Amino acid sequence: MIFNPFNFIKQNLNPSYLGVDIGTSSIKIVEVGQGENNPKLLNYALLENKGSLLRSNAVFQSSELKIFDKEMIEILRQMIEKMKPTTNQAIASIPVFSSFITILNFPEMSDRELKQAIVFQAKQYVPMPLSEVALDWQKIAEYEDDQGLKTETILLIAIPQDLIKKYQKIFNEVGLSLLALEIEPLSLTRSIIWKDKTPTILVDIGNLTTSISFVEDGILKFVGQTDFAGSSLTKSISTTLNINPLRAEEIKCQRGVLVGGADFELARSMFFILDLIINEIKKLEFNFASNLKKNIKFERLILSGGGANLLGIENYFSHQLNIPVIKAEPLNYIEYNLEIKPLIKELNPLLSVALGLAIRELV
Repeated sequence: MIFNPFNFIKQNLNPSYLGVDIGTSSIKIVEVGQGENNPKLLNYALLENKGSLLRSNAVFQSSELKIFDKEMIEILRQMIEKMKPTTNQAIASIPVFSSFITILNFPEMSDRELKQAIVFQAKQYVPMPLSEVALDWQKIAEYEDDQGLKTETILLIAIPQDLIKKYQKIFNEVGLSLLALEIEPLSLTRSIIWKDKTPTILVDIGNLTTSISFVEDGILKFVGQTDFAGSSLTKSISTTLNINPLRAEEIKCQRGVLVGGADFELARSMFFILDLIINEIKKLEFNFASNLKKNIKFERLILSGGGANLLGIENYFSHQLNIPVIKAEPLNYIEYNLEIKPLIKELNPLLSVALGLAIRELV
């Protein structure tokens, strides 16, 4: 093989990155490089594990902070072989349920004192020894009380070191270079909000959990979650109609919550689950306002994840919350080949996290 000294220069001038979103029952991988004006989607791969509808143990990772290494390595290897990306540089997501996220308030102090205070307070909120987690934080607000004393509000994120090591092992076995790990809401904020400063609630409905994020001035400010999600809707249909969960999943995808005629009972079986998610949104919004000592009027709600493709869900959420609701459209800001245009409506909510990961190094 003849060594070409210009290959290295070309690769650095036109880099591409993989965004790897590992969910509880699905894996999404995208390759994104620089397009003419914005980042461009070069390739993608999707895999969904329907077996999780029948067996609770048929998942890629669980809310008990478990990730199934051997299965994950083999599946990722197969996906990468079929995808044939031009890069091995990857950024991966950490689900909200695999991290510890909270808001802390501190009186105004120097950066050095603030760092020490955060570490001290973290011991009270993180249910693990600090030696076993990686800590990250960002300042999200500051305000003055009635006496003129300034307070700084910090978003604290802690991720177990064991989980980080597992991700590193998995990616190394597959032949990928893991550049970074980040929690899903950060990726969603990057891909969906882009540079828009509209106060927004992001609701990412996955298979086993739903994450709820609050974004102000384009910055992630608060995160929460609920265990009511896509599989909860499927189980509700399965129980109501006394049918196999796989058949219930098909019906859910075909009919959604569009109320009319014989579909009313079907839709009503899902309203209870959706209302539980909506009630969690309201509760978290109240907690967020209480922590920041101010009321923020959120002007829209954006749905992402597989649950966002449920027919009629935007109208139901909008009616219950009295706020405009739309589906995530990250590909409005990212270039792509026109061949996939017929699939864009469905792909947008599914690829939101993966796209946010991949563009991390490009924007």
